[in-house]
Amino acid sequence: MGATLALAGCAPTSQADAPSGTAAGTHPVEHARGTAEVPAAPQRVVALEPVELDTAVALGITPVGAAVASNVAGVPDYLGVNGVQPVGTVPEPDLEAIAALKPDLILGTEARHSKLYEQLSAIAPTVFMQTQADPWQENVLLIGAALGQPDDAKALLDGFNERCDRIAEEFDVHGKTVNLIRPRDETTLSLYGPTSFAGSALECAGLTIPAREWEDGLQADLSPENILDATADYVLVTSADPADDATIPPAITQNRSAFPSVTLVDTSYWVSGVGPKGGDLVLDEIEAILETER
Repeated sequence: MGATLALAGCAPTSQADAPSGTAAGTHPVEHARGTAEVPAAPQRVVALEPVELDTAVALGITPVGAAVASNVAGVPDYLGVNGVQPVGTVPEPDLEAIAALKPDLILGTEARHSKLYEQLSAIAPTVFMQTQADPWQENVLLIGAALGQPDDAKALLDGFNERCDRIAEEFDVHGKTVNLIRPRDETTLSLYGPTSFAGSALECAGLTIPAREWEDGLQADLSPENILDATADYVLVTSADPADDATIPPAITQNRSAFPSVTLVDTSYWVSGVGPKGGDLVLDEIEAILETER
């Protein structure tokens, strides 16, 4: 596995070997491991988390490398970028692949990549978020700081939140309930709570997620036999192919009278693609659903 490889060539780069962009000065960034001196304008970024990849692209920086959800899925299409080299998976980054790209900044996560920090920081300045778990907007601000664009990152979030407010006002959805369901397998469905990326977007747009016991405020699992516990005015179901109605779980189709409004949505940005670009697409779909149902 790439995460366990011993690297012979991971000593800090000399100025002569440093990737382009590192000579333009540095700035300190406080992060989960302390303070890192990072390039003022990094040019060769490697992102190990979806929110880091999404935020970088939203800020106009296409990373040279990114850890991906799976080797089959690759870099999400919704980002609309080319040339990002996969460097292993999010849980198991490939250190040799990262080093080969000669990055000048690596973005990772303490909760997920803690054991790799020393090896990563020997390759290039490394900034770690504390956790990949939401609330996501705090992570966007840290990523913006690491990329030398803190004001732009804040502006992206301000725009997102202002758009939420406009949607809530235009469609007057106060009191309307919503559940986002992610089919895991034949025996498990996951509901996303108000603290999750998608759940927070739904509530930001004025909808209400029915109260239940959430694991860390993020999600709760449900068996198909208890699907009626997931009824709401709007029910959204994540799918790898939202054009295929066959991806709606049988538990819902067999109880369709209890689910008057069911919409398939794309897993790649409702769940996997956390960040400003994914957030804009989520709000696009929320707005379209509310317009259709109005």
